[in-house]
Amino acid sequence: MRDRRSGLRANDFTSTPLGCAIGRVDGIETHALPQGFEPYDCRNNRLAWAGLQADGFLDTARAAIERHGADRVALVVGTSTASIGATEEAYRELEDGHFSARFRNPLLHTPHSLGLFLEAVFGTRGPCLTVATACSSSAKIFAMAERMIRIGQVDAAILAGVDTLCGSVLFGFNALELVSPEPCRPFDATRRGISIGEAAGFALLERQGDANAPHLIGYGESSDAHHMSTPHPEGLGAQMAMTDAMTRAGIGARDVDYINLHGTATVKNDEVEAALVARTFPATTRASSTKGWSGHTLGAAGILEALFTLISMEEHLVPGTLNSTSPDPLCGPQIAFANEERRIRVALSNSFGFGGNNCTLAFRAGTAA
Repeated sequence: MRDRRSGLRANDFTSTPLGCAIGRVDGIETHALPQGFEPYDCRNNRLAWAGLQADGFLDTARAAIERHGADRVALVVGTSTASIGATEEAYRELEDGHFSARFRNPLLHTPHSLGLFLEAVFGTRGPCLTVATACSSSAKIFAMAERMIRIGQVDAAILAGVDTLCGSVLFGFNALELVSPEPCRPFDATRRGISIGEAAGFALLERQGDANAPHLIGYGESSDAHHMSTPHPEGLGAQMAMTDAMTRAGIGARDVDYINLHGTATVKNDEVEAALVARTFPATTRASSTKGWSGHTLGAAGILEALFTLISMEEHLVPGTLNSTSPDPLCGPQIAFANEERRIRVALSNSFGFGGNNCTLAFRAGTAA
């Protein structure tokens, strides 16, 4: 983020030409799962396994399971495409009208493939749930986990958001005329659409965590159901989610130092979100979209943007809106286009999905920040 180095590049994923920029994770095609997990092998689960190696998370999660007990730890995953890429591949390689032996495996062709794989990896025996609400999926898992912990169903939850590139998504969004031919430019007056990316993000939520670590202090959820692919013109659902998150956290708009915006770089999403922020928050609140770094990672967007937010809090850095140079006139003074060094004590993270399914998360920095 400090170097303002984007992970977006020209599409090199689809064999059929498709002129757009994507956020692709290198090496996933050859990234093998550990021995014994071959039945779960697909791009989505390979990316999940790669993500588990980051920051020592696998060891941290296993230590939490040992501490609380396998039946007291929930596994809550958010994904949109899940392992559909493997199903696409199976149909491309039909043998006499049937799946080949390599793909004749029900563990792959299910939206719950990610959850089943991670449950096998961790050995958890608590609730194992998959949330698939498009782009809000892996934000809503924080809310679901908090409720399970609060009512005493579990003592901790492992959260995972993983989505990978696949033809259905790339060609589907292209058919909707929503993809940009160059890296996306959120909140830019000349923006041309989204850049699809892929990501794996993980978090551990505990009833009594480290005081030095950031805390989830609130969340807000709404379903405005205005349109299948267009947000409510006045941002009704988004407003409800943000207000609910602040109310639950016991904070007001003036307490918010930073907002990680959904900021997809589509015309409608950005104009609605920009207007909402401009009328709700003071000029001292900073806000930005981080899609210029990663692209829109769909079902993994919620947790990825939450992690962007938490890293920003730790590093005292407001990440500017990468690739954007000509602010949309609807943008208020809150939206940052250049990086800013700033202490962030309270932050929000927005995730707004297709069909008007919205979620906002509220975080407070730990005592060490």
